[in-house]
Amino acid sequence: MTSLDEDTRADELVRAEERAEELFAEITRRGLVAPGAWESEVSRAVRDLGAELFGTSRYWHKRVVRSGENTLQPYRENPPDRRIGDDDIVFVDLGPVFAEWEADVGRTFVLGDDPHKHRLAADLDAVWSAGRAFYEASPEVTAAQLYEHVCGLAADHGWTFGGAHSGHLVGEFPHDHIDPGRRHSYITTGNDVALHHARDEAGRRCHWILEVHLVDPEARIGGFTEQLLSLRR
Repeated sequence: MTSLDEDTRADELVRAEERAEELFAEITRRGLVAPGAWESEVSRAVRDLGAELFGTSRYWHKRVVRSGENTLQPYRENPPDRRIGDDDIVFVDLGPVFAEWEADVGRTFVLGDDPHKHRLAADLDAVWSAGRAFYEASPEVTAAQLYEHVCGLAADHGWTFGGAHSGHLVGEFPHDHIDPGRRHSYITTGNDVALHHARDEAGRRCHWILEVHLVDPEARIGGFTEQLLSLRR
């Protein structure tokens, strides 16, 4: 594996994320996440928009649109379809494939003026940025250590961390599909892989997604964000 090959892989992953961000910007511009819409309707509208803008027809993981109390549920759950309310919080988690390269981006939308929900949305970005800063300042950090740190950041902001992991590998499609039993694919407890030094079976550098899922079990709300950890645009 040459340096050029690694540079090309990095550039393609960053470009895939940029396209996903463009997709989210258009979702916002068109107001697809709106009161009265069912989560399943938003998911289909996002699918059609990705096809319209980029010819996207594949997603390496299921599209996730969650609102209200459904935002408490982690990725692997499949809560009942819910109609979005006037004063709701909604998150969208997308894994589109652009020209054989995976993106994995999640964003949270707040409808209405509820200050608690807006604080949750703002804290998602704060916790994510602090998690990346810890990663970048810690050249020997393991996946387990980063997960523990992100959970601590959530608590410092007054929230509960809602996931059993805070990120995972990302790469070419179809990559070695993530197996829940393979902890080395995740930023989670029990994974002692040093994130900066990890290599895949072909000797290529591993690239990681950092995700943050904050929840308030009493208020029955949550929020979610994720994007590339190990590469910058």
